[in-house]
Amino acid sequence: MPYKILIEKKAEKDLEKIPKELQIKIISKILELKDSPKLNARKISGSNNYYRIRIGDYRAVYEINNKRREIVLFIIRHRNKVYRKL
Repeated sequence: MPYKILIEKKAEKDLEKIPKELQIKIISKILELKDSPKLNARKISGSNNYYRIRIGDYRAVYEINNKRREIVLFIIRHRNKVYRKL
């Protein structure tokens, strides 16, 4: 059963600021998480359930809830700015 992807408002706003051609690439990578949420992902050190995927120069940070089979997407930002407020 695939995971459900939830996108927080902050992540939506981050995505709107990114150029359109990159938005399509980012969205397709995020949709790949439905079937295997840890594929090509790295756990963020110091956290319990936070992971990140690399999409070119951008990073998407999310949390996995295995009980509810949900992925909550928090942040989508450039690699220089993504970890500042985690």
